[in-house]
Amino acid sequence: MSRLGDLIRLERTRQGLTHKQVAKKCGVSDKYLMEVEAGTRIIADDQARRILKTMGMTEHTEADFTLDDIAATVDLQSAVPRIQQAAEKKKAEAEKKPAPVAETDPGVSGSIWLDALSGVLKHVPVYNAVMKEVGHRLLPITNGKIEGASPDKVFYFMAPDNALRGFRVQRGDLLLVVPAQAAVDGAIMLLQTPQGRVLRKVKRVNDYQAMLQKYDEAFESEIKNFNELTFVGRCVRLEAELT
Repeated sequence: MSRLGDLIRLERTRQGLTHKQVAKKCGVSDKYLMEVEAGTRIIADDQARRILKTMGMTEHTEADFTLDDIAATVDLQSAVPRIQQAAEKKKAEAEKKPAPVAETDPGVSGSIWLDALSGVLKHVPVYNAVMKEVGHRLLPITNGKIEGASPDKVFYFMAPDNALRGFRVQRGDLLLVVPAQAAVDGAIMLLQTPQGRVLRKVKRVNDYQAMLQKYDEAFESEIKNFNELTFVGRCVRLEAELT
C-alpha cells in the first residue's frame, strides 16, 4: 500500500483543513479521504499526487526531498505530533499579528511541513576513496540521532576494492560510518593512512596494539601500535547490490 496517504494527512494537518474541506477541493468524498488516511483504502500514487498538489504541496521541497523519497523513507506517523505542535504555534502567533497581505509560496518551501521533515530525514553523503561526494542516501533521524551519532557526522563510504571480500564487503558496496577515534574490537573500521582511507577489520591485541585484517583471496593481517593508527569511524551498516 502507498504511504502517500500519510502525506495527505500530514499536509492537511499542516494547513489546518478538515476532511470535508479537502474532499470538496479535490473532488472526492470525505469518507474516501478518511479511509485513505486511515490506511483502510488503497489510493493510486497519481491520485495522491493530484490531491497533494491541489492542496498546494510542490513535487520537490526546498531541501530536495521528493514525494517518493519521503513516502519511502520517513516514519510519517512519528511526524504527526511535530506537525500538529508547529501548526498550533503558528496559529497562536498569527492571532497576535496582522494577517499578511498575500502568501507568495503556498507550497512546501519554508513551511511547517519542511521544518518537521528536517527533523526526521537527513541527506547522508556518499564518499568515494578520495572523499569526493558521489551521491547521497536518505536516512531517518531517531531521537535526534542516526545510529546513535549526530546526523551531521555520519556518512557512507564506498568500498574502493575487495580487500574485505572475505568479510562480505565487496568493491562498490556502501558502508555507513559513525565517528570513532579508538579501536572497536571486531568491527570493520575506516582508517586514515598515508596512502588514503582504507577499510579494515580490527581486533584488539592488547591495550596498545591492534590487528588490522583484510581478506580478499587470502587472509592477511598486520599488528600496529595504536599511536600509529588514525581511526576515522566504525562501520555500522552495509548496503550491497545483489548480483
